[in-house]
Amino acid sequence: MSRRALAVAILAVWLGALAWLLVRRYRPRSQRELLAAAALTLPPGATYYGIWLGDQQIGYASNTVDTLPDSIRIDYRMMLAIPALGGVHHTEATTRLMLTRALQFRSFTAALRADLGAFAARGTVLGDTVLAITLESGDTTQHLRVPLAHPIVLPELVGIRAALGHRLRIGNTFSMRVFDPLILDQQDIAMRVTGDSTFIVPDSAMYDSTRRLWVPATYDTVRAWRVEQDAGGVHLASWIDQTGGVVRWDWPAGFTLQRSAFEIVYENYRHQPSRGPPPATGDLIDRTAIASDVKLDDLPRRDTLAVVLRGVRLAGFDLSGGRQTLHGDTLVVHAETPGALRANYRLPASLPELAKDLAAEPLIQVHDPRIEAEARQIVGRVHDPVRAARLLNQWVYDNLKKQITISVPSAVQVLDARRGDCNEHTVLYVALARAIGLPARTAAGLVYLRGRFYYHAWPEVYLGGWVAVDPTFGQFPADASHLRFTLGGLARQVELIRLIGQLQLDVVP
Repeated sequence: MSRRALAVAILAVWLGALAWLLVRRYRPRSQRELLAAAALTLPPGATYYGIWLGDQQIGYASNTVDTLPDSIRIDYRMMLAIPALGGVHHTEATTRLMLTRALQFRSFTAALRADLGAFAARGTVLGDTVLAITLESGDTTQHLRVPLAHPIVLPELVGIRAALGHRLRIGNTFSMRVFDPLILDQQDIAMRVTGDSTFIVPDSAMYDSTRRLWVPATYDTVRAWRVEQDAGGVHLASWIDQTGGVVRWDWPAGFTLQRSAFEIVYENYRHQPSRGPPPATGDLIDRTAIASDVKLDDLPRRDTLAVVLRGVRLAGFDLSGGRQTLHGDTLVVHAETPGALRANYRLPASLPELAKDLAAEPLIQVHDPRIEAEARQIVGRVHDPVRAARLLNQWVYDNLKKQITISVPSAVQVLDARRGDCNEHTVLYVALARAIGLPARTAAGLVYLRGRFYYHAWPEVYLGGWVAVDPTFGQFPADASHLRFTLGGLARQVELIRLIGQLQLDVVP
């Protein structure tokens, strides 16, 4: 090769390398590349939060980030003491996430310990296309595989991915697919950055012996961005700092999560002088109830009810269908009379169009031998769906102790514990019904009780049409004061949050 040809070749190689460097530096970078680069600057450390209901601290939370040579570990812990119906109900939730150094989700473990017992889930991503999950509830273990069409994010990672992905600029909009391991649900969350502000946050604490409390000693100034989230019609707002840490989060019903120093949120909570019944103003059930403008007990009939729903957007709720009809903002409920109940099939049902209402689900263990045996014992040789549905309703009502429970209900666990609130009654009824071939599903919404409408869950069974029953109150069928807003398990029931503090309800005479 001549010297001239060699020079041209060297120049071409040099220009190619220069062009490659320029493209790498100035071309638009993918979100994954931005996260991978920014993750290298993610600092290890721990952040602590107080959880408040009004002016009463009801819990604390912590978020710990450990940066390892080839991975990032994030531990989240939350302790709650929920005041409800004159008592305090304790719950502890923990989550551990394992990520690559580029913030790609690889595995998780999650646990919930509450009044009814423990629930645990662990999962691992297999080849970026499948999430293999193991559930443990009581002494029952289930294995699931969730297909992954897109990369998913766990709730604890939303803020970090938003901050490190350079999305915290006022006016920015973006979305993420979030998977919640405690309710086994994937959901697309739309987010919008609507403002920024500076927060003065306690950075350290000292003990005040006079007040017997830990109080702020020094403060830190933190800039944070307001991020509004919409998921399934539920609207939430949080303040996120430049590393993705939450500074403040306001939830419906008066809940607030606020960053503070460890001693202030943990020691003060742990050494509260009283663990007795909370004041009536702090009762969660009372805070979320909706006063009725008419005493339904005074009405001559309880099998028909019409109410005007105001204050919330009704789109997305399961308000129409079966015994319910929505006319504009007026909901009319016609409850079935016991004598009118007829079914045009025999048990076990062979109804392909209702296959999903006969199938097992992660926490509705239809084919568990204990569920199947109990269901057969309750109904015996009965093949009439109406009689079987009534027998199951009465059995669950008679055999479960009525007790407020904060948990992720599992049918097998409820069968063993024989106690719980409306969610436990409902999940056990649905499992028993499906085990004998009776189509059943979960409904949730509002129910009238002593002058107010309270949030409630109950089953619906298919008897030629969907019929509401209530094993918690012992009603078969349920009366017209049961106002259904959602159909489905916990993932759908979360949508009721958008009603809290917003819904206004007027009974039509």
